[in-house]
Amino acid sequence: MSATRVLVLNSGSSSVKYQLLDMRDGSRPAQGLVERIGEQSSRLKHTPLGGEARERTGPIADHDAALKAVADELAKDGLGLDSPELAAIGHRVVHGGKTFTEPTVIDETVLAEIERLIPVAPLHNPANLTGIRTAMALRPDLPQVAVFDTAFHTTMPESAARYAIDVETADAHRVRRYGFHGTSHAYVSRATAQLLGKAPEEVNVIVLHLGNGASASAVRGGRCVDTSMGLTPLEGLVMGTRSGDLDPAVIFHLMRVGKMSTDEIDTLLNKKSGLIGLCGDNDMREIRRRIDEGDEQAKLAFDIYIHRLKKYIGAYYAVLGRVDAIAFTAGVGENAAPVREAAVAGLEELGLLLDPELNAVRADEARLISRANSRVTIAVVPTDEELEIATQTYALAGDN
Repeated sequence: MSATRVLVLNSGSSSVKYQLLDMRDGSRPAQGLVERIGEQSSRLKHTPLGGEARERTGPIADHDAALKAVADELAKDGLGLDSPELAAIGHRVVHGGKTFTEPTVIDETVLAEIERLIPVAPLHNPANLTGIRTAMALRPDLPQVAVFDTAFHTTMPESAARYAIDVETADAHRVRRYGFHGTSHAYVSRATAQLLGKAPEEVNVIVLHLGNGASASAVRGGRCVDTSMGLTPLEGLVMGTRSGDLDPAVIFHLMRVGKMSTDEIDTLLNKKSGLIGLCGDNDMREIRRRIDEGDEQAKLAFDIYIHRLKKYIGAYYAVLGRVDAIAFTAGVGENAAPVREAAVAGLEELGLLLDPELNAVRADEARLISRANSRVTIAVVPTDEELEIATQTYALAGDN
């Protein structure tokens, strides 16, 4: 294929993140972000490779206007959407349900299925769809590929994917565990195997994607066998603003006793819980600063966060039976040494021996932070979802 560049688009409800990648060498000729779409104070920040970042503010009415503005910025650098070097556009799509188990070239049938899945991803799929339709209108001749957050987790066995509720009810409403952050878990599990000098098929890995959203996965031989997020990204670990695991009866209690509406509870659990609900901060750096100053509320929030994380490490150790590595990734996982230290503290009997000096090192590349005699390797592996999307998109577009 003579065209070697892939534009990766991640369309949120009021934002568009983008990166242009050259698949010959993995370089990024340009990247940027449009935020606050639909407001008077919309902002576009565009950064060309080796150049100065450019910013523009002012109203950007909708995603159509946002993508046209992105195309204009790319064109200024000779990288426009009409470039013959552009091979395809890859789109992050949050929810692919059971239907999409791998990256898929987008056509009307695919669009209809993504739309049909909106009830199980009401915050994400509509925005993803808007970005896709806009990009297709701008370049209808170009292969456009959907890469699904849920796809990596479709290898989970039914014993892990099913909730223990009435089967007919679950099937009628597509209630099951789908998992999210799959693009990151796929990339990091494979990169961890590479760090160990082994093929993904030879390695069992627990991946801990710890950002404002957080999830864990158990990956056996390159295939996901369990993950912490479920029907939605609310289940699992304590997150920046999400509660994670919760007794379902708490919801009934809040409705009956607290007289809260469904929407109020939804907002509570997704936006006012997790770390921000426990201590008023969802920035781990600020929480650690407060702990250092003796703040008991911040310490309790941190301890709850770590307790849940440690439970999942233990659970996935049991699921896998043999663990070769634990990989920390995403904003907190890559940068918060105290989180990594606390997460594996006391797990020495499971073969997890952390090297404090290696753990304290800050670096941008994948690295080991376990002691030489640690039976289980502990690693920090920076995630690269854009590269993963671009790689999958390019591989598929090459067949078209």
